[in-house]
Amino acid sequence: MSVDAQVDLGPPIDELVAQLGDDVVVTEAERMEKYRWDRAQDPAAGVPLAVVRAGSTEDVQVAVRFAAQHGVPVVPRGAGSGLSGGASAVEGCLVVSTERMTAIAIDPVTRTAVVQPGLMNAQVKAAAAEHDLWYPPDPSSYEICSIGGNIATNAGGLCCVKYGVTTDYVLGLTVVLADGTAVRLGGARLKDVAGLSLTKLFVGSEGTLGIITEIVLRLVPRQRPPATLVATFGTLDDATGAVLAITQRLRPSMLEFMDGPTINAVEDLTKMGLDRSAAAMLVIQSDEPAGHAAAECELIAQLCQDHHAVEVFSTDDPEEGEAFVVARRNAIPAVERTGTLLLEDVGVPLPELGALVDGIADISAQREVTIAVIAHAGDGNTHPLIVFDPADEDMAERARTAYGEVMELAMSLGGTITGEHGVGRLKKPWLGDYLGPDAMALNQRIKDALDPHGILNPGAMF
Repeated sequence: MSVDAQVDLGPPIDELVAQLGDDVVVTEAERMEKYRWDRAQDPAAGVPLAVVRAGSTEDVQVAVRFAAQHGVPVVPRGAGSGLSGGASAVEGCLVVSTERMTAIAIDPVTRTAVVQPGLMNAQVKAAAAEHDLWYPPDPSSYEICSIGGNIATNAGGLCCVKYGVTTDYVLGLTVVLADGTAVRLGGARLKDVAGLSLTKLFVGSEGTLGIITEIVLRLVPRQRPPATLVATFGTLDDATGAVLAITQRLRPSMLEFMDGPTINAVEDLTKMGLDRSAAAMLVIQSDEPAGHAAAECELIAQLCQDHHAVEVFSTDDPEEGEAFVVARRNAIPAVERTGTLLLEDVGVPLPELGALVDGIADISAQREVTIAVIAHAGDGNTHPLIVFDPADEDMAERARTAYGEVMELAMSLGGTITGEHGVGRLKKPWLGDYLGPDAMALNQRIKDALDPHGILNPGAMF
């Protein structure tokens, strides 16, 4: 090598450390390890150049400007609870973590909350409850998922059948763009149609258009204590038929579904006496005023019995009802105890729910892998959980095949490849087929306009 030859030493990370401090910028491999994956456990996750544990919008701006100057990919990260590989590290990237950004201010007069993205969903609910208010979006993982991550994927949850999903409660955002500019969008106004709806554009964008550093959330009055009804069924068709009958007549505050493998996994975990022989179970709640809730549950019980429910149980005791809700929330970790999971969240129009559930059962039988199905049945959003042993390569391959077949089944029924978990890296191969060439090209044009050098979360979605 000649004396004039130059060696590329990579981006001068010391510059970033000098600006932000070594408490904010993590470069030690061992400390960065936990920032490489989300819950999808992407095997292709890379090793970051550094992790920036931002404490403010300004910290994020400094990190993004450094990345833009040196052409370094940026992977935004919240709590790491995502299920689609949306926060998988890219080799040589900056992981920008918002875990330290946990400020919140509640305004009970306007019924709004100004929050930073690192707060857990449960923390926002708790802060709102102190003012007799409620933040409705409630993913099953609400205790461990962050508000920033919820917004990145437009998360739903158990109450979304009546109360809507995350985007319905986002009034404003502060977003750091790919050049480090921080823009404020929307605000504490319930109605605002000035300009394009840019706030909504960033909800569900999975960190590919900008990094969200502050959110204005809409709150509502505290939910009334709900009445709970649980029904078990001998066949999947009876259960999905009951779902359609209920949604045609009523709008319960919760309408959740668990199939037989899920029921058994949850019973193994909770020992609460669930019927192991049931093909399916519905957990339904009504939060109407007491007299109306009783009438609603009576009608729901009749509709379930009309669809051959094996057993129908109802209670207006909040603690007793919450036990069944907790059982439903524990479904994914319960099934995860039986093996490694590939997690889906396909959704279909409600009339196709039965065809989707039956089709998943057929795929399970054909590929000889267990697929446990849970669902936000009231809006057609299902979570098939494909269980496999990664040490068994043949089984792992059949599981991966089944994963794709479930998405193709959903699309064939007029459904979507993701209802709330996001595309991430796991579902990117199917996005083009789902959107079609024209819509995919439009998505790409928007991405290119906001991130012309492609540094924001490359490989996720785009």
